[in-house]
Amino acid sequence: MSIKVLSKKTKYQFRVITPGYPAFNIYSTVAKRTTALGPVLVATIVNQMQNWKAEVIDENNLYFYAPVLENGRLDHEFVQKERPADVLGLYGGLTSTIPRLYEIAKYYKKIDKNIIIVAGGQHFAKNNINEAFSAGVDYVILGEADETIKELFPALEQGLDVSKIKGLAYLDSNKNVKINEPRDPITDFDDLPLADFSLVRHANITLYPVSRIRGCGMDCEFCTVKGRPRYGSVERLMAQITYLVETRNAKYFFVVDDLFGQQRKETIRFCELLKDYQKRIHKRLDFTVQIRLDKAKDPELLMAMRSAGIDAVAIGFESPIDEELKVMKKNIRQQDMISLVKVFHKFGFIVHGMFIFGYPLKDGIKFDMDIDQRIKHFKNFMRTAKIDTVQVLLPVPLPGTELEERLKSQNRIYSRDLLGWEYYDGNFPLFEPDPPVTAEDMHMAIRKIMGRFYQFKYMLLIGLHIFSFPAMVFFLHNIKWIWSKWYRIWRNNVIRFGGWIVLKGWTAEFKKSSFSAKLSQAKQKLN
Repeated sequence: MSIKVLSKKTKYQFRVITPGYPAFNIYSTVAKRTTALGPVLVATIVNQMQNWKAEVIDENNLYFYAPVLENGRLDHEFVQKERPADVLGLYGGLTSTIPRLYEIAKYYKKIDKNIIIVAGGQHFAKNNINEAFSAGVDYVILGEADETIKELFPALEQGLDVSKIKGLAYLDSNKNVKINEPRDPITDFDDLPLADFSLVRHANITLYPVSRIRGCGMDCEFCTVKGRPRYGSVERLMAQITYLVETRNAKYFFVVDDLFGQQRKETIRFCELLKDYQKRIHKRLDFTVQIRLDKAKDPELLMAMRSAGIDAVAIGFESPIDEELKVMKKNIRQQDMISLVKVFHKFGFIVHGMFIFGYPLKDGIKFDMDIDQRIKHFKNFMRTAKIDTVQVLLPVPLPGTELEERLKSQNRIYSRDLLGWEYYDGNFPLFEPDPPVTAEDMHMAIRKIMGRFYQFKYMLLIGLHIFSFPAMVFFLHNIKWIWSKWYRIWRNNVIRFGGWIVLKGWTAEFKKSSFSAKLSQAKQKLN
């Protein structure tokens, strides 16, 4: 039986918190424009229950009248006094925010011993459950929360047995960890409500996350997203978009599906519906999607995407080094990637390239490349492929991934007592790299590559490019073409200058930190 139940009330308050990043990082800027989709979906489901009202607070996006402390964090004591939550939800979708998640859990237990705390998200693989309970979490939802939450909350109201609720972990009355039977992945999304972003308090949301597909099927060693893709209907995705446009005047959208373009015919049909909708409302919408590079071989799909207002694509190139691509099971060569990305440019897409630097090779694979050669490979590829914006991260042995298991078996992961979860964001070396590269080399490399791409000089280029605007008068016969050319250069200059500001801020924060000393200790302990 559950040992945590709610006292009898006519209305219960549920609050979901997305924990803040541990420090200023490369995600901080965009986080101030958007929010995670998962917490909003969960809050929406709870808000539709008979005896419940729900809200979401994203600590990375605090804007409108947010009660904050001197350090910029949310004043949880003030919020709890103003709107006492009976159940607190904590979103563990990003491993780097887990220390903050536990800090919030402990704080709420301190100020309100009766509050029930529920946590969920990708971080909570089975071997991380105990640490959640040690921090004061009462229930951990394993896997998707949509159905589990609908069974858990009535059980908390009525004091029912939770041992049969699939996808749930908890402590029984004897403080023993109980892990219930896993829940099958959801396949019928049309029965789920549309995400209600009005439940997100204090946030300035201008970039809206939407989704149709869960799962991926690519089975990458370093990724936590596993399983065959499961598809919602095109009509449901359109309903979410039209709702946001008509109720929140939304214009910018990010389709969070891992691989846009799966279920090809339905994707094209979605693009056609989206095109017709924009024509009907006389408004141009702006979409960014994540897509596989090999979709460049499908001109019909690319044309449909462009017609629908999909202007930017985020592509996981991962590496321009063939040996690393082979280990990642990418089944593509560096030269082929350059040819394919040119097709995306030809269709007018803005290309955001995502890379992993220094991926660890498997035993038996011989590969010897020093740090300078690796950096040169990345820089040359980005220049040749003419990628508009880039993101370069280090490999992260995330909990529950094959990469974590492999590196653990090789005794290469640095002590988590020294390099804790807060460093698991892709900006820090977390394991012993392949020789002759060192951990310090890895850390320096991503800043060097990004520093070449994002520079102060782009502020000057912004001004110079604005002065070229009147020249477009000579291309009035093809104004759409010349505008796309002019806008692309202006946009890239703005983002690259903004990226320089972000990198400068991240470097300043890093210099204040104790990471270098911790890394030195972790290396000594490993050896």
